[in-house]
Formats: sequence, structure tokens, C-alpha cells
Amino acid sequence: MAILVNGGAGYIGSHTCIELMKAGYEIIVADNLYNSCEEALRRVEQISGKKVPFVNVDLCDGEAVDALFASHPEIDAVIHFAAY
Repeated sequence: MAILVNGGAGYIGSHTCIELMKAGYEIIVADNLYNSCEEALRRVEQISGKKVPFVNVDLCDGEAVDALFASHPEIDAVIHFAAY
């Protein structure tokens, strides 16, 4: 099962990513890095030992969100932590 984690580069999102990966889920992170950083994703990769697929996207852009889902048809669920 693949889970899209919106806001996955933030504090709560990155910790959730680690727990999801430990539980055996595949994750994809979508974040515009407005209030987060890619360093958090590198730390998730270090802790999990796995590559984290990352899409830099503004979720207010409907066309970009459509493109995200079109390029990742494996997404089964979404956890939304993204906010301004």
C-alpha cells in the first residue's frame, strides 16, 4: 500500500513517514517546503534506510495535484499535514 504524505517534510509529517515505513508502507512525500526542509527527508532516509520519493508541489495548484496523482497511480491513501 502506498500512502501520499502531504506536508511530509515537516516535523509531524516526517515522524509519521518514519512510522509508516517501519510498519511496511510505501510512502510518497508531497511538500512545497514553505515551512519545512529537505533535510528532514534526508534524515527519514537515514533512519529508515530507504529512499523517500519526494514531489515539490503547491497543493493549492489543482493542475499540479492532478499531475502528481497521474504520475503516481500507486497511491492508495492520503495523510494530509500540509498547511500554511
